[in-house]
Amino acid sequence: MDLSGLNLVYSTDGGKIEQPKEKKSAPDGDGVIRLHRETKGRKGKGVTLIKGLQLDEKELKVLAKDIKKRTGTGGAVKDFVIEIQGEQREIIKTLLEAKGYTVKLAGS
Repeated sequence: MDLSGLNLVYSTDGGKIEQPKEKKSAPDGDGVIRLHRETKGRKGKGVTLIKGLQLDEKELKVLAKDIKKRTGTGGAVKDFVIEIQGEQREIIKTLLEAKGYTVKLAGS
């Protein structure tokens, strides 16, 4: 076996080896969904935060999409918290209560 035509190449790069990703799970809660209003770090623009939902990320995104469509606003899902633009707490409270959730208005 003649190996004279082969060049040995060494690399410290991991290549296409992918490390398994840990799935994030929803934080444990008391089963009560809390609606917060926050303006800090948002240049005075208020957002409504929905905390305490014990759903996985995919279900949170589906619920956020439904809420955004019904309120006519934008929003996002970050760290198991749904952010909806503007003061929408009363509308969101009625929507979530209609879906069978226990909802509290928290904060100012």
